[in-house]
Amino acid sequence: MHAGVQNDQHKRGPVQNGPVTSVRADANRRRILDVALTELLHDADASMDQIARAAGVVRRTVYGHFPSREALIAALVDNAAEAVTDAHTTATAGIDDPAEALTRATLAAWKIADRYRLLVALAQRSVTVEGIKQRLTPVRKECTDLLQRGLDEGVFTSPLPAAAIAYVHEQSLFALMEAVNDGALPAEEAAAAAAHTALTTAGVPAARAASVIAGALGADTP
Repeated sequence: MHAGVQNDQHKRGPVQNGPVTSVRADANRRRILDVALTELLHDADASMDQIARAAGVVRRTVYGHFPSREALIAALVDNAAEAVTDAHTTATAGIDDPAEALTRATLAAWKIADRYRLLVALAQRSVTVEGIKQRLTPVRKECTDLLQRGLDEGVFTSPLPAAAIAYVHEQSLFALMEAVNDGALPAEEAAAAAAHTALTTAGVPAARAASVIAGALGADTP
């Protein structure tokens, strides 16, 4: 009987400790990513040692989650791409007008892009262009579907197919991020500029685009 209890306790032990260890590891990983983003925004050359010190963990812990600096940056890119996809999906939910949906999706995406824009050049050096494109596949697919709906309804007009316009929008967003980084565009004007670019390249008349953007920005103002 005593041996049976011991065996039962032995079996339960790892089950009880496993989730605790997993939760702690997940928390450490999230903290390292958050701190890494902050550190890299201040210093694009921040080392893994510097990030570990800022996160309050030993260097071994950082390398336990991310085997290299490139892997850490790739994880930040993954987070950004996932956040953009979620923002795009949420922003367009329940909106029938394709122009308004595209506007809200672009404004929502810019909020995420603005947080990560200083890492654009760094990510392009550390993560292949093809790798970045692959990470953006889900949001590009959603954008293509939205653009196709707008073309079908006559809200958008373009000689390009929806999939091609989606690529134009994607690259325009990267270009505007770099424009802000280089001082060519004021940061406070970038969200509206991104939305205006998306609408006009989809064939929405400038006056209509300005009206839709003003409405979306007004609705987002507390």
